[in-house]
Amino acid sequence: MPPLMSLEHLSAELDAGRLTSRELVEACLARIADPSGQGARVYVAVDADGARRAADAVDAARARGERTRRLAGIPISIKDLFDIEGQVTTAGSRVLADAPPAARDAVAVARLREAGFVVMGRTNMTEFAYSGLGLNPHYGTPLNPYDRQTGRIPGGSSSGAAVSVTDGMAAVGLGTDTGGSCRIPAALTGLTGFKPTAARVPATGAFPLSTTLDSIGGIGHTVNCCALVDAILSGEPVYPDEHAPLAGLRVGVPQTLALDGMDGDVGKAFQAALQRLSQAGAAIVEAPFAEFSELAAINAKGGYTAAESYPLHRDMMARHGGLYDPRVKVRIEKGAQMTVQDIAGLHARRADWIRRTNRHFETLDVIACPTVPVIAPTVRELADDEAYGRANLLVLRNPTFINFLDGCAISLPCHEPGAAPVGLMLAAPGGQDRRLLAAARAVEALLAAR
Repeated sequence: MPPLMSLEHLSAELDAGRLTSRELVEACLARIADPSGQGARVYVAVDADGARRAADAVDAARARGERTRRLAGIPISIKDLFDIEGQVTTAGSRVLADAPPAARDAVAVARLREAGFVVMGRTNMTEFAYSGLGLNPHYGTPLNPYDRQTGRIPGGSSSGAAVSVTDGMAAVGLGTDTGGSCRIPAALTGLTGFKPTAARVPATGAFPLSTTLDSIGGIGHTVNCCALVDAILSGEPVYPDEHAPLAGLRVGVPQTLALDGMDGDVGKAFQAALQRLSQAGAAIVEAPFAEFSELAAINAKGGYTAAESYPLHRDMMARHGGLYDPRVKVRIEKGAQMTVQDIAGLHARRADWIRRTNRHFETLDVIACPTVPVIAPTVRELADDEAYGRANLLVLRNPTFINFLDGCAISLPCHEPGAAPVGLMLAAPGGQDRRLLAAARAVEALLAAR
């Protein structure tokens, strides 16, 4: 499958008979099996037979002249924390290797199948989704397509989801986003990643990290790739031609923390994107967002991820603690120290924080900042636990603001062709997904015209 193929393009090619689903699937399988590629690290399990059967069924239906769903026959990858009927959900870990196979598909997977997507297999991820870097000591780390020879991280936790798309092993990847896990790998690999308002997509059948913060979204080549997947997952209409007018668009640029620590590549790409927006008539507003400085203290004891993951893992860690990635285990264990009062306080502080932060949006349409303030570090740089911890906090910082806000956000590539990938994050309050996607399409078109 050629790279940079959007869902809309593939759908048109299939509909016109210029391409078959089986041809798409075989191209993906060839890339997965290529010994010089990343397939063994990208997928923890590949369902080649199932994918071929599904593709053949779609092709046969089209050959009979039956009306098929718009995206029927397009290959998709599924993050390893979603249940797929008859398969073991391992969530990027060895701890669950002997768990019973799932009795049914997760709701998200079932909806994608119903729309006609062809499931290629389960993609690698940070163990139990507990990091934004994408390293996995159990199944190997899929290397970023940028500067692969040097060996850079893919971003996480939906690491395999992103690389499955960059390397043509799927047209789009299903991921989750609790603190940036769709947006971070999209930003670091040059893709587009969407985090919807959390309640928009049911999480039934997805292994949780934080039931409060978990959001389910797609990683693809374009805004509409993400929007089409979101429409299927949420059951909401899709408006693929809806573009917000850039003239007069009020774009807030948070001045607290969100711009700190930018490296040269990110700073240059981000400023160039803002300049283009300004030239197109958007109002670039420097907004304080002082509330962002409060988040570290609010989450000092581990936040929702520790509080809500620890009860789930307590017994498994007692039995199989030695099988966990130590860098993941230590973060989960922070939840052991959190009391009922701590969690009640967290809820109250979050509600107050959301109320105060959302006031800024009364005079703004979206906010914009770098998704991640640095380009992808090398795997070698993160061998030391201290360096790993610093890098993890840094890549999670900006995306996490939006998860805690219960907002929606998207990461768009904003770097020059051939340069290190840089993501531009656009975000809005919860429930404004349609408006955000309309703005993102307009910004995407503007950046593509450079």
